[in-house]
Amino acid sequence: MKRIVVLGAGESGTGSAVLAKVKGFDVFLSDKGQIAPKYLELLSKWDIPFEQGGHTESLILNADEVIKSPGIPGDNPLVVKLAEQGTPVISEIEFAGRYDSAKKICITGSNGKTTTTSLIYYLLKNAGLNVGLGGNIGKSYALQVATEHYDCYVLELSSFQLDNVYDFKADIAIITNITPDHLDRYDHKMENYVRSKFRIIRNMDKDDCFIFCSDDEITISHLDKIVVKAKSLPFSQKHEVGEGAFVRGDKMIVRLDGQECGVYLKELALGGKHNLYNCMAAAIAAKAVHISDETIRHSLATFESVEHRLEKVLEIGGVLYVNDSKATNVDAAWYALECQDRKIVWIVGGKDKGNDYSALNDLVREKVKAIVCLGVDNAKIHAAFEPIVGAANMVDTLSAEQAVRESARLASYGDVVLLSPCCASFDLFKSYEDRGRQFKEAVKKL
Repeated sequence: MKRIVVLGAGESGTGSAVLAKVKGFDVFLSDKGQIAPKYLELLSKWDIPFEQGGHTESLILNADEVIKSPGIPGDNPLVVKLAEQGTPVISEIEFAGRYDSAKKICITGSNGKTTTTSLIYYLLKNAGLNVGLGGNIGKSYALQVATEHYDCYVLELSSFQLDNVYDFKADIAIITNITPDHLDRYDHKMENYVRSKFRIIRNMDKDDCFIFCSDDEITISHLDKIVVKAKSLPFSQKHEVGEGAFVRGDKMIVRLDGQECGVYLKELALGGKHNLYNCMAAAIAAKAVHISDETIRHSLATFESVEHRLEKVLEIGGVLYVNDSKATNVDAAWYALECQDRKIVWIVGGKDKGNDYSALNDLVREKVKAIVCLGVDNAKIHAAFEPIVGAANMVDTLSAEQAVRESARLASYGDVVLLSPCCASFDLFKSYEDRGRQFKEAVKKL
């Protein structure tokens, strides 16, 4: 019997273990930390052997194949040993894809992928399709393949998840944009990160669709170096495209197979230029699976923004509090700052991923009145923005509650307090979701 070892007992790992069990493999799961109660319950339910609090090498190095959590880097010593002895190391996405014949719409990008994924799922649900949501959002893709049946999946895929895919194939692949992010995982080389994102189009053929932003210079630059077999469908706010999506006057136009669908910009539920790009990508995908124009228009007009992405929390004393905790890189924070029409008290900071903050200078100069740093090490943020806002208008905090209190002190009637951290959350929080929820709770206590 083939032995499958799963490294990491989060959503991805436990789901993979269940699928391996269902498919009749000898499966073992190992986590160097403590496993969350809900995942312990799942492992117990499926009678899956596991260990926590450390890895026993002898129980891992004898695997025929290893499924690695996306959070474990490729230079992890155990992963290196597996590679040296020739043991295949794959991702949950690669493993689950082997047992899934459903149509797969896959979305990656530095920014906008969660909103775009959620919007496509909403469109397909509204059209009455039997559709699942997974990948880097929602329930484990592998667990759904093991225990449920869908005709179509909408999968958000991070670069980490794509790093260990080989034979997996998307029917529709979307790259929303590519900006510097996670460079600490890619030897601080942008080209390595870009190649990781483009793994989403591996194995695609002429009957598949590749949707991308033709306004994104990094995406276009890489496209000039490769051959794409799938049908290319660009979207742009700067120019008209033959097939894909673009802006004409006060409408977003989606054109595919000689047919056009027009949606008035003022009717889109999501505001801001960045969300217009997300709507374009989602609408092209919807047209590609033959969803009606009426359903597309209705869905784009009624969709509610995802949690932790420019989420309006409360207005207190004339000050609006906005949770954009999912903004974990410079480009995401740029969009969040750019779309504000009030003076900003900006909460920023966390685990730096090799950020270059200079792209934000003009927006900070124009819109930001004070900065509240939320992180263990804020030296780089002080160096970047003290010359702009002044040392007296920058404070350091070590909790969401403290950050909210300081922001309330610095804000005036008519301002916005914007949590848009630019950084990963792992110095003070479990995840960006944990950071966002703690922020919202702190606002409610004001």
